Amino acid sequence: MAKYTGPRCRLCRRDGIKLFLKGDRCYSNKCAVEKRSYAPGVHGKGRKKAKEYGLQLREKQKTRHIYGVLERQFHNYFERAERQRGITGENLLSLLERRLDNVVYRLGLSGSRMEARQLILHGHFMVNDKKVNIPSYMVKVGDEIAFQEKSKDIPRVKELIDRAAQATPPAWFEYRYDQARGKVVALPKREQIDAPVAEHLVVELYSR
Repeated sequence: MAKYTGPRCRLCRRDGIKLFLKGDRCYSNKCAVEKRSYAPGVHGKGRKKAKEYGLQLREKQKTRHIYGVLERQFHNYFERAERQRGITGENLLSLLERRLDNVVYRLGLSGSRMEARQLILHGHFMVNDKKVNIPSYMVKVGDEIAFQEKSKDIPRVKELIDRAAQATPPAWFEYRYDQARGKVVALPKREQIDAPVAEHLVVELYSR
């Protein structure tokens, strides 16, 4: 499946919920979901209630859109989650949360996951003091994430560092404000993940 290049706000309207794909715009009165809270398209207002399969499929698509992964990537994450001990749906969310682009976003060092991917691809971030430019890089307990020193002179990066100092990261992170450096201190648990998804529906879909 090719990368989605269409309007991000259209995805939020299709899923009927804010996915926070465009950073600050999602918190403003310009948010498309606030202005038009119905599905896109000519027949958006008159769409019928989805049946069981439709609900499961919609939940999977919504989860994909939130974390910005493609179909094959998502399926690979699901298979990996299924092989792990524990509850498959919770394992899946834990894997998605541990992607470097999501970690950067959760630490408040980007306005959105899309911006985090762009910053990572441009080589602005380090993991354990080594440059990493792979957004899907899977962090583990003990990893430390920070901007490269030379990147800290960029105005947007300065703004993000100041913003992160005001934010409260999830409990599975430790953030040192004086160094603008985050550390993964534990694997994320379901109650620490605020993604508005019903992961059991995704598991039911793949179990059909």
